[in-house]
Amino acid sequence: GNTFEDYLRILQSVPANRAAAYMRVSSAVNSSKLSLVEKGICEAVQCKHQELVIREQGLYLIFCHLNFHFPNCSKSPIDLKIELLVNDRVDRQTLSTLCASETCQDETFKTLLQLHLTHLDVQDRVSVTLNHPEFLNDVSLPNENVLGLLRYSDGM
Repeated sequence: GNTFEDYLRILQSVPANRAAAYMRVSSAVNSSKLSLVEKGICEAVQCKHQELVIREQGLYLIFCHLNFHFPNCSKSPIDLKIELLVNDRVDRQTLSTLCASETCQDETFKTLLQLHLTHLDVQDRVSVTLNHPEFLNDVSLPNENVLGLLRYSDGM
């Protein structure tokens, strides 16, 4: 349960008068901004290469679920920062520190979820950046890295 495909089925039942997007993301070459992968759902939202473009103004819940993989144990802490951007401006950010320890294993995994409720206008662009995109787990959990949004109402 709770796989990418399960959530796609749930979102496909969203009423037609609501906007929704649920797109897989992956790290882009030479960029901190994540790329949208064509696998997903995009209803009443334009899904471009690195951003979701709003077609209907309203109150939106934006969410980002990312999995990280650290192949080698670090001797010093690593700060992971996720930034949700609206029109290339930081609207919400999350900072999580992965602390090194003497008992750490060879590999470490971490999952971060970010939620943001905000009013968006027509043509607003939503994207996500990472300060360490090289740690995004594109290999063993590629379908579980997602950027999405749901429109709740016409106004705020």
